[in-house]
Amino acid sequence: MEPPRRDSGNLPAITLNPKMIFLAAAFFAAAPAEADDDLLEQVIVTATRRSTDMTEVSAAISTVGSETVISQKLPTDALQSLPGVYLQQTTPGQGAAIIRGLKGSAILHLVDGMRLSNAMFRTAPTPWFALVPVTSVERLEIIRGTPASLYGSEAVGGVVQSVSRMPTFDTEEISYKRDLFVGFDTAELQQSIRATLDIGTQRLATSVSAEYLETGDRRTGGGERIGPSGYTSKALRAVVHGTPTDYRSWFVDLHYLEQPKTPRIDELVAGFGQDEPSSSEFFFEPNQRFFAHVQHDLDSPSGFDWKFDAAWQRVVDDRTTRDFGAVERRYENNKSDLYGLTLNVSGDAETLSWIAGVDLYYDEVSSSRIEENINDGTVAVLTPRFPDGSTIGQAGLFANLNWYAADRHTISTGIRYSDVRIDLPDGTTIRPGRMSGDIGWIFDVSDTWQLLANLGAGFRAPNIADLGTLGNRPGNRFNIPNTNLESENVTHGDIGFRHLSANWRFEIVAYSLKYDDRITSVSTGNVTPDGRDIVQSVNAASSSIVGVEAGLTADVTPRVRLEAMLNYSRGEQQVSDAEEPADRVPPLNGRITLNYDHDDRWQFESWLVAAAAQDRLSARDVRDVRIDPTGTPGWARLGASATWRNEAGWQVNLGVDNVFDKNYRTHGSGIDAPGRNVFLTVRRHW
Repeated sequence: MEPPRRDSGNLPAITLNPKMIFLAAAFFAAAPAEADDDLLEQVIVTATRRSTDMTEVSAAISTVGSETVISQKLPTDALQSLPGVYLQQTTPGQGAAIIRGLKGSAILHLVDGMRLSNAMFRTAPTPWFALVPVTSVERLEIIRGTPASLYGSEAVGGVVQSVSRMPTFDTEEISYKRDLFVGFDTAELQQSIRATLDIGTQRLATSVSAEYLETGDRRTGGGERIGPSGYTSKALRAVVHGTPTDYRSWFVDLHYLEQPKTPRIDELVAGFGQDEPSSSEFFFEPNQRFFAHVQHDLDSPSGFDWKFDAAWQRVVDDRTTRDFGAVERRYENNKSDLYGLTLNVSGDAETLSWIAGVDLYYDEVSSSRIEENINDGTVAVLTPRFPDGSTIGQAGLFANLNWYAADRHTISTGIRYSDVRIDLPDGTTIRPGRMSGDIGWIFDVSDTWQLLANLGAGFRAPNIADLGTLGNRPGNRFNIPNTNLESENVTHGDIGFRHLSANWRFEIVAYSLKYDDRITSVSTGNVTPDGRDIVQSVNAASSSIVGVEAGLTADVTPRVRLEAMLNYSRGEQQVSDAEEPADRVPPLNGRITLNYDHDDRWQFESWLVAAAAQDRLSARDVRDVRIDPTGTPGWARLGASATWRNEAGWQVNLGVDNVFDKNYRTHGSGIDAPGRNVFLTVRRHW
């Protein structure tokens, strides 16, 4: 489903394609002519671990506001219009961003600065960010690149952060805010309802919200429904937010989201090269996420800003599976408990701003598995998917400095030491910690134009999924453990231009990264009795990815807004002694959106989204039953919507996506994209 409109204060940072430079010229031609003193209203981001004006951040950053997120099924769906981001969906109810050709556990996911559980992160797209309640999101922030000094392990391709919405009021009298959202669509037979109630005063406020989503089997282009692919989702959130003084604030935030039974569709339908599906049953029963977060923020009279966070998160990844035609049904219970503490202190001087801190995380995995014969009811205890009782401890010390070296120059640099300890139940201990760092430069060409450059070196420590996974994996594979893995290492650099002004924004960034000692699944040469290829994770790959990202947001007239983005990546890798294209690198892709505000009540929007063919496949891609071994064909889809709103807070959005009912698949996804989709949303905010 497409949003009615992106928030004007949260427009994305933007990014181009070397083959399509002529489009950049078109972007410039479409942009309004304006004076350099027509400056942009300040945009603040927090993924840098402190509130920072976007113009002071050298990294490529994009943001998406709540107006966009609220209309999506999953928070990840709101990222689809951003430069440098490509969405891949293994199955409905899940999905994750591919940033600059990297995916899964190479992308760090945060909620208000706190990590999501990473111990069971798979190297494929991960489902955990899809378990963040939509109603909790104030905005999404995406850092593209390697902010290694701030976050350490996993932040090698980028960072995706959800900034939570806090209840706020500007009066001393008790006040109320209410929000009700209802949505329907035809492609997945969606029915959704979301409700939020805020109560409080200027100094103390609370918010409670609930949401429910139900979908049916997906209708793909041409009218075919693929099943079972429907799922349900239900979520609750409660937060208390206090601002006892102008210099001190705190909150207590609680999340719960459950998908009771979500099918893994790529296991339940025959893939490319298959006559039969891999599984007769494959359901996540359930996917659950519990989250409790306490934060205290103090702007001390000394000029220092102190921030303390403590959080607990539990992710449940239970499964019911049965291989195709088999009589043995497996029941898995997989759980990760993550405890986190962070302490940051920051300050400003005449020519300096800085932040330093420490973060501590402890992640414990519980896993069990049994097998039941569906004919005679006999039960056997099996070795669990993950080593039961495995733990990952992480401790980090970091410091980051912004130096305003001259009137037009800003240099940012940071360093971090990460101590990582992984303990497995067989007594194996792994210590893959190390130093990491980055440096960035901003040159203010004018009041609105900036030249940007960044260089970073980071790493990703192996996790429990890498070290100890035992069991079936997508692509008709069976994984066996390997406890001799080392950290992956990434060096990353980019350079680009950015324009930020009142009426238009433009960014173009070229990047290059080198990914060494990459953990990849390698065939052992053996197969299971049911024909699955036995694989094992090893440090056997190195990748090089280059690309260009570009985007534009321009108020062509006071009533017409043009938004456009274009992404291009190309990757090569070496696995053992073989050279080949890198795994899962997205094709050339882009988007153009045109908004027309007819008046205060009516707004119209149309969009064109397209991707080129991707036939540059690795050997692993060719073996993956989710990917056509001849390559993924290119595609394009067109959509349009109309939005009506009034002064009483009502908003109605009616639209259609994939107008011509094209049948296509996003490269690397496990299911074809939705076909023609008519959607209706009704919202009341008062």
